[in-house]
Parts: sequence; structure tokens; C-alpha cells
Amino acid sequence: MLLPVADALARILTLVEPTGTEQAPLAEAAGRVLAADAVATRNQPPFAASAMDGYAVRAADATTGARLTVTGESAAGNGHTGTVGPGQAVRIFTGAPVPSGADTILIQEDSIRTGDTIEVTDSPAPGAHIRPMGMDFAEGYRLTAPRRLTGREAALLASMNVPVVTVRRRPVVALIPTGDELVEPGQTPGPDQIVSSNDIGLAAMLTTIGARPLRCPIARDNRASLLAALVAAGEADFIVTLGGASVGDHDLVAGVFGDAGLTLDFYKIAMRPGKPLMAGKLGARVMLGLPGNPVSSMVCAEIFLRPAIDKALGLPAGPRQTRPALLRHAIEANGPREHYMRATVSLGADGNMLCDMAPDQDSSMIATLAQANALVVRPPRAPAAKAGSKVDYIALD
Repeated sequence: MLLPVADALARILTLVEPTGTEQAPLAEAAGRVLAADAVATRNQPPFAASAMDGYAVRAADATTGARLTVTGESAAGNGHTGTVGPGQAVRIFTGAPVPSGADTILIQEDSIRTGDTIEVTDSPAPGAHIRPMGMDFAEGYRLTAPRRLTGREAALLASMNVPVVTVRRRPVVALIPTGDELVEPGQTPGPDQIVSSNDIGLAAMLTTIGARPLRCPIARDNRASLLAALVAAGEADFIVTLGGASVGDHDLVAGVFGDAGLTLDFYKIAMRPGKPLMAGKLGARVMLGLPGNPVSSMVCAEIFLRPAIDKALGLPAGPRQTRPALLRHAIEANGPREHYMRATVSLGADGNMLCDMAPDQDSSMIATLAQANALVVRPPRAPAAKAGSKVDYIALD
């Protein structure tokens, strides 16, 4: 009996342990996963600051028609050291410290200046246009882990004056393409050969989700070549083979890796595309055997490898999130395996997400995957669906 997709994912995730941690300079931390809370060492802003260009004044003095004497200036990085007394004002600019004695900002549009005197044309409310000290965050504020750091968090950490962060080590994923039929991109294929693409596509995907891909040489369909590729994988956290995991005479991965110490957890799943998928442990390393067909390989990586990398990085890991969409046209009933179908999803005029299925779902057609932005998930034996029916989809990055 074929293993259901949900069970296969759960069993893969039990094989994965989080990587260790390391220190990373903040300037190099974007895309890394924060492994320990970061704590602010200062208030932001560190002083009461003006939110507008204008004049720092006492609200009690700044009534409409009042005339105040300008006694100084406060600029960003060069605050006014004196005190604002009765009947006085200090010229101030956005981001500058509010001088002692002032409790409100009179914006320049609400004043008329003549020499060192301003006339208030519209009285401000007490506290107007002042950003209090610590308004954004206070000393001791925590950016909690785990989380993948984007530019937004990097900017926050810089404001918190945190120059170095604790992050998860990037898991190393060895990619081993297999098959006598493969050549590297840029080489001239023989009459019976094709260009290897799966390892290139997976390396790109892995880089975007925080792993470190290690592309190994193509393993030919013989024992010596597979063992050499395994040596090239070194102590990678994951070993991912591409092809060779089926049951043909030239599909040698399970046997060769089994002799090298692979403990196989399962083989074959109830999924389209991607029935021939294996998983297990090779020492401390997680081993995944992905199908050789390009679409099968990439789709299985989205469904299984991506959550496994999340767990290795200490992030919440589980099934990919699905969202609803409405079919633009009818689709046929599904067979006994869960089907992940390439599709394009777009926002309709009525606010609903609308789904166009790719016309050909053959697992060898990588162009349709490149043009898709979603995988529609069809449960086993789902009935035919009419145009306008709801389907669930996984968004592709």
C-alpha cells in the first residue's frame, strides 16, 4: 500500500534535527533564522523627538495670536542645550531632540516669523508632534526567536543596536543527480542524453529558504559512481538523490546506499507527480531520494524538502499552507493518488482568487512548472469539478 502524503511528510520530519547555532554579523544576517532572542540595548527614540519641522514651545504660551521669541535651534544630531522659558520658542527640525521646557511642537505652517519673533496663527494641542522617548521600543525590548530575518527585522535590530545575532547554521544539502543520460548545462548532449536540470532548480530553491546547497558530480548508473558521489557529499546534513529511486534495472540508489549504511524509512508514496520517493537516515544524515522527472523532483521538494529544511532551521514545520481559489474551467475526477497540479492563480474582479490549470500535467514538462505560480492539491479520488468550484492551492514563490 502506498504511503499517504501527510504520513510521508510526518515521517520525514521525525528524521530531522535542528542544526546548531552560530554568530552572524547583522549586515550578513538577512535570510538567516534567528535562534535566540535579540534584546534592545537602548530606547527608540532615545529622547523626545520632533515629528515635524517647526518650533518647540510651551503649549500654555502658544495660543493663537501670541508672539514668541526664537532663542535657538535644535537639529538632528545637534540638539539645543538651553531651556525653553515663558514666551520663548526654539526652531526645531524633524528628528531633533525636544529641548527642556518645551512640551509641544508648533509646525512652521502655523506660524509667521519675522526676525527672531514668531506669531502663532493656529494654536497646537499640548504634546502635538512630539515622539516620546521609547515610543517605538524601550530598552529590553525583545525580538523573539525563531524567525527568518527579512530586511524589516534587520532594520529593527540595527535600531536596537544589536550588531551580532545568534542564528541557526545553514543546513548543507548535498544534491546528487543520477543517470547515464545526464550532462551538465553547457555541454553538448549525446543522441540519448539530456541536460541535468533538477540539481540546478533545487539549489536555487534551497538558497532562497536558508539552506546551503552542495552540488555533487553526476552519478552514473553504476555502483562506483554512486559511491563516489556519496563521498563528495561529505558530512552534509541532507543527502538528496535525483533519480535512480524507482524499480528499474538501472535504479541503484536504494541498494548502493543501503550497503553504505542507509536505514530506509519508506519507499513509494500515494502522490502525483512523485510516486517513487524514498526517505531514511545514513548515519546522522537525512537521505531523500527524489524522482528523476523534473516536475516530480521539484514538486516533491516543495512538499517534503522545504518543510524538512524549516525544521532543521528551528522553524515551525509541517504541511504547506493551502488557500482557496475558484476554477475558471472544469477539471476531471482524480485518481487514487493525491495530485499536485500546476496552475496559475490570479485575483479576480470580484476579489476571489481564480485558478487556471496548466493544460498538460505530464511530469517531464518543466516549462509548465516555470510558468505556474501555484500547485492545486486534489485529494485522492476527488470527483470532477465544474467551473466555479473551489479548489485548494499552494502558492509557489
